[in-house]
Amino acid sequence: MAIFLLVLTITVPLLALWWWRRRQQQKVLACVQVVELPPDTAGGRPLWVYLPPHYTADTHVYYPLLLVNDGQDRKALQLHETLAELSWRGEIRPIIVAAIPTDENRLHEYGTAIAPNAQGLGSDANAYSVYIVNEILPLLQKSYRVSAEDQSVAFIGVSLGGLSAFDIAWHHRDRFGMAGVFSGSFWWRSAPDETVIAPDTLIMHEQVRHSAKVAGFRAWFEAGTRDERNDRDNNGVIDAIQDTQELIGELEAIGYERGEDVVYVEVEGGRHDYDTWAEVLPEFLRWAYPPRS
Repeated sequence: MAIFLLVLTITVPLLALWWWRRRQQQKVLACVQVVELPPDTAGGRPLWVYLPPHYTADTHVYYPLLLVNDGQDRKALQLHETLAELSWRGEIRPIIVAAIPTDENRLHEYGTAIAPNAQGLGSDANAYSVYIVNEILPLLQKSYRVSAEDQSVAFIGVSLGGLSAFDIAWHHRDRFGMAGVFSGSFWWRSAPDETVIAPDTLIMHEQVRHSAKVAGFRAWFEAGTRDERNDRDNNGVIDAIQDTQELIGELEAIGYERGEDVVYVEVEGGRHDYDTWAEVLPEFLRWAYPPRS
């Protein structure tokens, strides 16, 4: 009997604490509503739209819009949990987020619109760019209360999806005010026989080098010290970090200011995986959408 009472004394408080935490988590998650748009609404693929707290009640309020590549991996990125937690605690201002999935064609759909890379990957990147700008943006702006302010739309992605997000935002800076790149595939190099862009160059770097600054555009980059092991010039800096830093250098060369227009976050021990990207996602969101004073 004494043992039973002891077990009961320990178990009941633990169960109560578990129940309370579960209810609290459900309450937090519920503050951000998730709407799934069917494929026939969004050009043949589903979309997951995250609406901020009080969206239904505050019908006069319009919000910034954030697009997310690789929407099929939204759960691995902990997108819902992160948006809900930060919104619940008031650490970010309210935003609308749309997660856009890709499929088995990812290696061709993502890339740089100007040209495929040296391996022939990214052949559908231009079509995807057109899809985002001409179909997805108008759909979301028509269906939801997206702010009409200039540069209120942002685009983020991880790895190859990060390269894609930056490429699309960069070439449509009249429609996008911000890009966020997690472990971006900036190693994307042009083929030796490429005629549209300088052959055998890093494609995104080359495009930035020959562009002009557009005031108001901002970019946020992350790379992990364990993103990869490759170090092509044996300088002690892995290529993932070097490629990102060199792209930032190109941005600085045309007038963007590090720390103001451009932010770089290096994650010690960070890997090329969703655990790392999910961990650093709140840092991007706090930077991009600080609460209004």
